[in-house]
Amino acid sequence: MHKCYKTRVGPRVVITGIGVVSPFGVGRERFWDAISAGQSGARVMDDLDAASYACRVAAPVVGVTIDDVPMLAGDDIWDRDYRADPKRYSRAALIAVIAAREAWNDAGLKVGEPNAGVVIGSGGGGIDVGERQYYDFFVERGKKVTPYAIPISIVGMMSSEISISLRVRGVSHVLSCGCTSSTDAVGYAAGLIRSGDADVILTGGADACVTPGMMYGFSRMRVTSMAYNDTPAAASRPFDKGRDGFVLGEGAWMMTLESEERARARGARIYAVVEGYGSTCDAFHRVQMAPDGIEIMRAISKAIEKSGRPIEQIGYVNYHGTSTVLNDAIESRCVREVFGAHADRLAGSSTKSMIGHPQGASGAAGIVTSVLAIERQFLPPTINQYESDPACDLDYVPNAGRPARLEAALCNCLGFGSKNSAVVIGAAT
Repeated sequence: MHKCYKTRVGPRVVITGIGVVSPFGVGRERFWDAISAGQSGARVMDDLDAASYACRVAAPVVGVTIDDVPMLAGDDIWDRDYRADPKRYSRAALIAVIAAREAWNDAGLKVGEPNAGVVIGSGGGGIDVGERQYYDFFVERGKKVTPYAIPISIVGMMSSEISISLRVRGVSHVLSCGCTSSTDAVGYAAGLIRSGDADVILTGGADACVTPGMMYGFSRMRVTSMAYNDTPAAASRPFDKGRDGFVLGEGAWMMTLESEERARARGARIYAVVEGYGSTCDAFHRVQMAPDGIEIMRAISKAIEKSGRPIEQIGYVNYHGTSTVLNDAIESRCVREVFGAHADRLAGSSTKSMIGHPQGASGAAGIVTSVLAIERQFLPPTINQYESDPACDLDYVPNAGRPARLEAALCNCLGFGSKNSAVVIGAAT
């Protein structure tokens, strides 16, 4: 399966800051404490009046407000007042800004950092605003449609809100590639650092798609779990024989990237290294992956080859692992084929078993999980894995996390439209 891909060129790209808003609340430590302990963020969505929906379970971000936005060096009163304008943010933009500023602060960076930019991924952007405004337009005859409806609902505004909040004037881009959006954003951002087009990039992903329309739409597609409405914590069960669909999730996972030389020169803490990235397309179907998995394997192989590591040094896989019947089986088979004999010694887990599927932010969630797993030498579990599926025959770290010695990890992502992408993360040595 392995072909000769061009290995990494240019400076090593390192991660120096991490920020998270997840179903467990605000902060990377709160996120890590929950997933390392195997907690579920899923709940019954009674507040969405989803009683008639086939799927009534989701893993939303709740209770987050503008007051959770952290202060940064360089902020002033005008900035605080402007950020607090409630017209500025969709729910996704709010959590994106909070996570971005936590990552920026964690990296020891200031507002107005020179030669800095933003590259993030998002599938839905401000879809919550769009749903509300379309309802008002069609039902209330537009009496309450805000003039901000378009600029705060479009996906491209996500990076702009972060750029405005951090006052950084370099690239400000949003990749919207479905479920692979933020994995692709991290790969793109690392390339910008290596090429010298930016000194520092805020990257990652954010989505807040737990809305009535999205929950109903996914239920109609029959891709979300419908068998565990009375036991929401058990609904997301990747690789388990009883899985019946994914749980819609939300969150923002952000990182700061810069060259290793720059990071060390300023004495920054280095979490890990972005070593390789691969992306392919099955060119097969709108919502189904190609059964042969050839392009999934090629994306994984490209990321590993570009990292310059032998496959035996990859000690952990953060699986896409959505808890859908076909996807989990195909992904497992692809990993087994790429890794060969090493697959039987390879541990991996699906963070989605705990946070649900946060759509375009899922890759960033997996990368942050992989980074923290390497830094803390601990494997978070796949929860709700009790009955083995013969089609899923690898080590998914079932139900309880465990210590491990890790040099490198692979984060794998698969998306609607036949998209595949993977990122290799290495230890900061």
